[in-house]
Amino acid sequence: QLQASGGGLVQPGGSLRLSCAASGFTSGSYNIAWFRQAPGKEREGIAYIGDSRTYYAGSVKGRFTISRDKAQNTAYLQMNSVKPDDTAVYYCAARRGFDLILSAWRQEEQYAYWGQGTQVTVSS
Repeated sequence: QLQASGGGLVQPGGSLRLSCAASGFTSGSYNIAWFRQAPGKEREGIAYIGDSRTYYAGSVKGRFTISRDKAQNTAYLQMNSVKPDDTAVYYCAARRGFDLILSAWRQEEQYAYWGQGTQVTVSS
């Protein structure tokens, strides 16, 4: 099970850190991704972290950083220099097994476990 938290209202240019607490992933390899869905748009993958690979969507690269603390079974998404276009519901997703390749990490069907979503609103 995944529990996403940390969303809220933030001003343009500000920062926010989202957390994704994972339960039941105490053994074996698993990979985490963050997706988001803006109003009227499809859900899109924005960041991924695996055992040896990290990927970002072009729209967030250089501004967002994904990380995880395996001991705490928690993943994070540090969001800096946020923009109004970052307004969305953010979801964390997880899968067990090997690292995904570049062409696969944004495919929702790769992830068996999803959190409930946390709202991020960027507005002045």
